[in-house]
Amino acid sequence: MTHDSRISFASDYLEGAHPRILERLAETNMVQTAGYGTDEFSEDARNRIREAIGVPDAEIHFLIGGTQTNATVIDAMLKPYEGVIAADTGHISLHEAGAIEFGGHKVLQIPGTNGKLAAADVQALLAGYQADENRDHMVKPGLLYISQPTEYGTLYSLAELTELSEIAHKGGIPLFVDGARLAYALAADENDVTLKDLARLTDVFYIGGTKCGALLGEAVVFPKKGTVPHFFTIVKQHGALLAKGRATALQFSTLFTDGLYEELGRNGIDAANRIRAALREKGYTLALDAPTNQIFLLLTDKEIERLEQHVILGFWEKQGDKTIMRIATSWATTKEHVDYLLSIL
Repeated sequence: MTHDSRISFASDYLEGAHPRILERLAETNMVQTAGYGTDEFSEDARNRIREAIGVPDAEIHFLIGGTQTNATVIDAMLKPYEGVIAADTGHISLHEAGAIEFGGHKVLQIPGTNGKLAAADVQALLAGYQADENRDHMVKPGLLYISQPTEYGTLYSLAELTELSEIAHKGGIPLFVDGARLAYALAADENDVTLKDLARLTDVFYIGGTKCGALLGEAVVFPKKGTVPHFFTIVKQHGALLAKGRATALQFSTLFTDGLYEELGRNGIDAANRIRAALREKGYTLALDAPTNQIFLLLTDKEIERLEQHVILGFWEKQGDKTIMRIATSWATTKEHVDYLLSIL
């Protein structure tokens, strides 16, 4: 087996976990606990998250990964005849291999702008369904899905999130926010949405761990307890319930101790900001202006060939005779990694 010695910027979950998490897992390794998230470590993690979001009785569950979490939550929130509204560029629309449809629910796609849904478009879809005399033959919109940040690294402002929340609730459907990369959204200079805002405006959201410093895991938050009766059982039906629930909970307990989650998000943003500034200075074309840890570059084949002799980039999509490639920084990106990338641009 050969090892590629090039530094990779292909994604934000290339490394294992932050050393503090590994230390905590090792320290508690031989402690005996109850299973399925009923242990003291899981409750400690829940309490730390409850404090961070400002909701003392929030219901919190720990799942393994983003696709599994989206599929489980969406299935739990929808009736059999309902579908989920999402941007056509949303994660559940593109990069989850049809997991939502596999679970029996249609993704009702709306064209987005730079990865974001416009509230007016959501309102139009809901109104169109109600006005259609054939609606009983159609999939009923039952949930609104967005991610913060979006699949393109862009952010919903507090005003935009508030408007989407109001339109969804006025239309009688809940709002679900995918927070797989939430640490980087919270740390971005342009961000004005807090964890407390998410708890106030959504019906369910999750705090990403896998891409934000944990070995694995996402924390699903229902601000209102009992939003989905028997959610624990639904998680088990989806094969998403860890017997050793402590494994994910301990990681979130650590992430929410002494501001580590915010610190790790900030590292990814600081690295991305340095790279973005250098790219602009050197005349590279950014496919869009995203303020988080994902940078989308429009490159020729020759430029890609030259850069990939030294670093690994992530393929995103073709655009005419050029290609959009992604640079993703993370909690683990070092100053040396960034310096090296800047030296070859």
